[in-house]
Order: sequence, then structure tokens, then C-alpha cells
Amino acid sequence: MSANWGSTLTELIPLGLVVAFSPLSIIPAVLVLHAPRPKPTGLAFMAGWLVGLAVLTGIFLMASDLAGGVGKSPPSWASWLRIVVGLALITFGAYRWFTRKKSEHMPGWMTRMSTLTPGKAAVTGAVLTVANVKVLFICAAAGLAIGSAGLGSTNVWFAALWYVAVAGSSVALPILGYAVSGDRLDPALNALKDWMQRQHAVLVAAILVVIGLLVLYKGIHGL
Repeated sequence: MSANWGSTLTELIPLGLVVAFSPLSIIPAVLVLHAPRPKPTGLAFMAGWLVGLAVLTGIFLMASDLAGGVGKSPPSWASWLRIVVGLALITFGAYRWFTRKKSEHMPGWMTRMSTLTPGKAAVTGAVLTVANVKVLFICAAAGLAIGSAGLGSTNVWFAALWYVAVAGSSVALPILGYAVSGDRLDPALNALKDWMQRQHAVLVAAILVVIGLLVLYKGIHGL
């Protein structure tokens, strides 16, 4: 059980980092800090984002439970699931690489992030976790990986919280930092946003391919 526990937490780190390093995670979190009421709006967005990640992961964790995975030895279908997820991540990473030259202008909905009220920011944070296919897909992979690891019920939910903490770190850190430091963080946050806009396609492509290979290897090794 302890081996499964450590292996599961290790596997969740790269999955969480795919979400954390996504420009669609970081850039909106920076933009809401330019709203008329930046601190409450940022904190509301962070809360919505974390709740959205937790709910999505929990849904797929419960789906794994219904399939007979939670609390038992890892079933054979879990290895095949990892193979499918790994291949999908590699394919998506390759697609992002070959389409990296497309326009990098922010979509209209993203530019409106700096006009949100706290209530709308909370709803937007939760909705973005579902609307972003990559986040939805990774949360599915994380939930199913936790549920098929053969962990006890308490450890299962702790592992889910661990994943949410990793995946939500890139949203939580700038918002919490701004809540403490205020406008002093503006230059650094703007520089980060600009850099992510220029480099996000290459970064995301590389991360997806590397993590896809790791997940693929783990699935093949488990057969």
C-alpha cells in the first residue's frame, strides 16, 4: 500500500503541472488582478478555480469507484487507460507543436477578465476548468489514476487534494502574493503574462509530450 501511495503522488505531480503551466491557467489569474477590485476578485477567481478542479477530479474518481477500482488492487484496465491517456497527451503535444506559429493574440473573453466583479470571477474560475478541454482531460486522468491505484478511502481523497494543490498552484500563488504585496507585484506579473503569451505553445507541447511518454511507460510497464 505504501508503495502505491508514493507512486500515486509522484504520478499526480506531472499531471498537475500540465494544468499549472497552461497559459489558460496563469494568464486569467493575472488579468483578474487588474479588475476594479483586484484582491476580492482574484481571491474569488482562485476559489472558483480550485473548486472546479476538485469537483472534476472527484467526478472521475467516483467513476473509477463505480468501475471497482477504489480500495482494491490496481485492475488491468488501469494500465490500458494509462496507455490511452499517454498516447492522447503525446498526440496533443505534437499538435500544439505543429500549430505553434498561429496567432498569439488573446481571445476576447480573456481580455474581459480585467472587468469582472468578484461574483462573476468565482463563476468564471469554475467554468474555465470545464471549458478548457486540456484541464478537463487531465483532471479525468488524475481522478481515474487515483481511483485505480488501490489506495484506502482516506488516502484516495488526500491524493485528490494533493493533485488539486499542484494543479491550482499557478493560480493561487500570484493571487495570494498580490493579496499580501498589492501593486508591487504588477511589473513581475505583467512580465510573466507577456512571456507566457510568447512561449506557451512550445512549453505546453514539450510538457505534454514528456508527461505523455511517462504515462505511456507506466501503462505498458503495468501490463
